[in-house]
Amino acid sequence: MTTQAYAIRIHEYGGPENLRYEQIEVPPPGAGEVQIRQHAVGVNYLDTYNRRGVFPVPELPWGLGVEGAGVVTAVGEGVTRFAPGDRVAYASRPIGSYASVRNLPVNLLLHLPDAVSFEQAAAATLQGLTAHMLVNRVTHLQPGDCALVHAAAGGLGLLLVQWLKHRGCRVIGTTGSEAKAQLARDHGCDEVILYNEEPFTEGVKRLTGGKGVDAVFEGLGGQVFHDSLTILKPFGHLVNLGQVAEGLPAVDLAELGPIRSLTVSVPGVFAYMNQHPNLQEAGDELFGMIARGELRVHIGQRFPLSETAAAHRALQERKTTGSVILIPT
Repeated sequence: MTTQAYAIRIHEYGGPENLRYEQIEVPPPGAGEVQIRQHAVGVNYLDTYNRRGVFPVPELPWGLGVEGAGVVTAVGEGVTRFAPGDRVAYASRPIGSYASVRNLPVNLLLHLPDAVSFEQAAAATLQGLTAHMLVNRVTHLQPGDCALVHAAAGGLGLLLVQWLKHRGCRVIGTTGSEAKAQLARDHGCDEVILYNEEPFTEGVKRLTGGKGVDAVFEGLGGQVFHDSLTILKPFGHLVNLGQVAEGLPAVDLAELGPIRSLTVSVPGVFAYMNQHPNLQEAGDELFGMIARGELRVHIGQRFPLSETAAAHRALQERKTTGSVILIPT
């Protein structure tokens, strides 16, 4: 028996105006799947790439979104790890989390403890597992190391700042306004550079006495990427997390070494999740830190699922802080 639900879908690529709020029918879960009644859905910049066709969806019409949290309402044949009534969260393909009900394969589904709310999970699972990857797999920063986090008041930025501080690192952030700078400080940033008032390269030199930083985390690409290379210490590491501004830049290896001995990474969180030997263990670490208050999840904006277009506009216009979530009705 099918279940009536609502979802956001696109019938053609383009702007937020192309997002349609539609009634859909969800079939019973198939073998190896569960059906989830979703209580909260995460909005990520990746979703705007799918909407615009930068990263095409499998076919049109199609849904959007990769992150959500809710309650299992039914399980398919062969599913033993989950049962109806279980609280779950996920951040994974297949694309289509912008929905009130959906079916999902169980292999990337995480048990969600009672101490973490559905809204917290929808806001922090993808970005939190990204931070987990950056801290545990990509950079391996040690206590006393110094890192620069661009867009430190964003959803990932705030989680990453806190995780690095938990590791004993000194963290410098960049933001575009004093209000966002204060939010970053409130979440552990030691210093914040207002990039509209001072080039971040000069700010880093000023704050480090010209020594530079051990790692830079940036999601803009283009000139920000190249400028970030100039403020790394020898054996420093530049991590690119997206290409919001000018696309993924080409790297001249002569810029990296051998004198400066720099490294560059372009890691993907979905590859990390697909290859992780125990994803639930990583999720338990993330959710445990949230439950203990070691990671505070800042939800800056909540929108009804029917107003997803407004959420996308706010995200693209950089009018958001922290995480953005949708609430299905």
